[in-house]
Amino acid sequence: MTKLGINPGAVLYQLKITLLGIQPPIWRRILSPGNMRLDMLHETIQGAMGWKDEHLHGFVISGTTYGDPDNPPPGKFLSERSTKAKLKFLNLRPGDKFIYTYDFGDDWRHELLIEEISEPLLKEIYPKCTAGERACPPENCGGPPGYEHLLQVIARPGNPEYKDMVDWLGGEFEPEHFDASVYRRLPIMLTYS
Repeated sequence: MTKLGINPGAVLYQLKITLLGIQPPIWRRILSPGNMRLDMLHETIQGAMGWKDEHLHGFVISGTTYGDPDNPPPGKFLSERSTKAKLKFLNLRPGDKFIYTYDFGDDWRHELLIEEISEPLLKEIYPKCTAGERACPPENCGGPPGYEHLLQVIARPGNPEYKDMVDWLGGEFEPEHFDASVYRRLPIMLTYS
C-alpha cells in the first residue's frame, strides 16, 4: 500500500462514472486522490464497475487522448502517457466531464463527471466506491447493443437462446444488483496519513 502524506495542496475528487448507451443508467461514485495517475484511475474504474481489465482503454480529457502508446486505441492517436498524467494537473473543475473508453471492440464509453473537489480526510484509504446502481455488463457481450440483447434473452426463459446465454454467463446474472460494500475496497489503496 502506498502512503501519501497530507500537504496543503492535497485534493480529493468525487467522480460519478456513468456507462453511456445503457438505460436505466449503470453508474458508480468514487472518491479519488488528486495525485492519482490516469493509469491508476483506469484500474480504479475497472474495480468500481466490475470489469476485469481484459481490454485496452483510453481517456479523452479536454481534447487530449491519454492511454498507453505501446497499446494505442484505434485511429489517430495523439496522446500523452496515462502513467504520467495526474488528476490534479488536468485543470478539472466541478461540473467538468471527460470520457473513458474500455474495450475498443465493444466500445464501453463512460462519462466521468467531477461532482466535487475537496480535501481528503486523514487516515482514510482512497480510492473508494461510495455508491452506484445496477450490475456491470459482462465482458465481451457486444457493447450496449449486445448487452440489450442479453437482457432480452435472459428475461424470457422460453427464448431459444436462453440456455446458451445462461451457460455463457456461467449461471445467474442479476442486472439490477449493486452492493457498494463489495466495491468499497478498490485495487489501488492510497492512504493520507
